[in-house]
Amino acid sequence: MSRTLSAPVTVAFDYTRSTGPVVGRFLSGLRDGVVVGGRTSTGQVVVPPLEFDPVTHEATTEFVEVSSVGTVTSWTWVPEPVKDQPFDRPFAFALVTLDGADVPLLHALDVASPDEVTTGMRVRVRWAAERVGHINDIACFEPLAPGEAGSAVAATTSDAPVTGVVTPVSLDYKYAASPEESLFYRGLNEGRIMGQRCPTCQKVYVPPRSACPSDGTPTVEEVELSQTGTITTFCVVNVPFLGQKITPPYVSAYVLLDGADIALLHLILGVPAEEVRMGMRVKAVWKPKDEWAYSLENIDHFAPTGDPDADFDTYKHHL
Repeated sequence: MSRTLSAPVTVAFDYTRSTGPVVGRFLSGLRDGVVVGGRTSTGQVVVPPLEFDPVTHEATTEFVEVSSVGTVTSWTWVPEPVKDQPFDRPFAFALVTLDGADVPLLHALDVASPDEVTTGMRVRVRWAAERVGHINDIACFEPLAPGEAGSAVAATTSDAPVTGVVTPVSLDYKYAASPEESLFYRGLNEGRIMGQRCPTCQKVYVPPRSACPSDGTPTVEEVELSQTGTITTFCVVNVPFLGQKITPPYVSAYVLLDGADIALLHLILGVPAEEVRMGMRVKAVWKPKDEWAYSLENIDHFAPTGDPDADFDTYKHHL
């Protein structure tokens, strides 16, 4: 069998969180150039403030402004930063107990060498040039020279509290396709839809699988499928969402290709959403060949053939 395919993949989205009154108070303080902690029932000042007291479980209501200067209580060196870390050069992560607080805060410490970091060293907040109500409003901590006080920051005030925060989330990984998946993707890059047949039960699976899920027999026979099929089940998408490429309403449907024993999920276009129905006969509509890749997106969508609907008995076992 041909060499298996692999490709880099990035899964990314913006995570939106409502902050609530406690975290919102902390982030509003960062935006305004101050560090706010919360006092617990035992008298400890915690930064960031806890939403609920660890002893009484009551909501935190007492807030304390602490210093932007503190002491390193523990640290670790980062010799090779990775994507999205605070710096693209070596730095330290440090636990810093700010003056007026009892619990340390974790953040980046900007030093050139691990020889410049010691437990007990005095550091101060380096504020971001633009502050929006996010933990990154603290750009990092930096060493405080002997006898030096914390630097002042140009405070900004706003009557509007921070009520939400948007954080980009991204995961990069390399996807290695199985030999059967590689067959499927190579076929798509050639304008074909490939599946495999189980030698025991004779069922044809698309995308192909390494073994038949019904009896466990390896599927070794390659089968080129028809590009025409029948809609078995479908849903009408009416709700808009971030990154949506098609304006609702539109239909996502399972299409049972002629000769296959498992349906393929894809878009149905070229027909009003309210006219899509079970049993409708459809065909693959491909993108221009110069846009093809090793992807199911080579098939832009499925569209009605205009043929009479399939009889229910021909697909009732594939719902």
